[in-house]
Amino acid sequence: MREWTAFASAREALHLEIRGLDHIYITVSDFARSERFYDAVMRAFGFRKGDRAIAGAPHAHYFNPALQYTIRPAQRGTRCDPYSPGVHHICFQVPDRAAVDTAFRSLRALGVAATEPAEYPEYNDDYYATFFEDPDGIRLELVARSRYRQEIADRWDELTVFTNPIAELRARDERKP
Repeated sequence: MREWTAFASAREALHLEIRGLDHIYITVSDFARSERFYDAVMRAFGFRKGDRAIAGAPHAHYFNPALQYTIRPAQRGTRCDPYSPGVHHICFQVPDRAAVDTAFRSLRALGVAATEPAEYPEYNDDYYATFFEDPDGIRLELVARSRYRQEIADRWDELTVFTNPIAELRARDERKP
């Protein structure tokens, strides 16, 4: 554990600014089936597609200005289990509730079994999302940008502690005259 503590301290000293996820690679059991699914879904979400193979394996690269989401054939294994070690789900953030509602209608029009958009106060008081799965059971989500996420973005330079920085920031705000 000691070496991880030292690494974390050195990492913090870098003041590295991560701007977001650059790309996500997903392996799929049936590339053609998944490509049909993702072609429809990602087109509805406003992504574009590249189809350049890598190392002789077919790939579908879906991208927008902020993110690339790539599928490639799995070499082994079975259907995704979100409660086994690995990816639990992937969440795409959209600007607001109206965008979640629009995406939900688009997914349903494509025949995708998306959940009705709903509030999930157990996550945040204004958390609003829809959930669906790809053909391999990879759980996907669309969420409206919450006030919590916006507060983090707006007040990032004021966050001074690593653990629970928003709680610490709010406590500081309450102590101000």
